[in-house]
Amino acid sequence: MLSPLFYFPEASPDPFSCREENGEKLYSFEIDETQRLNIEPDAKTLLKKLISGGNAVRPGRAAAAGESRLELPAGDYLFAQEREILGREQITAAAAEIQAEGLWQRLEPGNRLYLRYLFEDGRPVTQLFRPFTRHSS
Repeated sequence: MLSPLFYFPEASPDPFSCREENGEKLYSFEIDETQRLNIEPDAKTLLKKLISGGNAVRPGRAAAAGESRLELPAGDYLFAQEREILGREQITAAAAEIQAEGLWQRLEPGNRLYLRYLFEDGRPVTQLFRPFTRHSS
């Protein structure tokens, strides 16, 4: 990703209750350190805790004084996308799958997972982003 994406924090984020009419959202999870580099991670414990969640910054809406923003930073990511709103089990399964794929490619997945819901071509989309670093040979 070449440019960061910004979001306004939600007061009580709930990443697994997203519906189509909820608009674009971003959630950030901490990855369980004991599962982070496992080629076959336990999908039930892979996502440790929700760090933050928020709604897309709308064009023309500036942040109020002191208002914080969430960010999906620019960088290299393992990535998965489905053209539907996924449930918790599907999301954790996809997170485990991109982790295994990254490790297979000799990449080191980071300790954070970003979950993004948006609309593309009038259809709901679920995206997963997992930062990684490359192993030096």
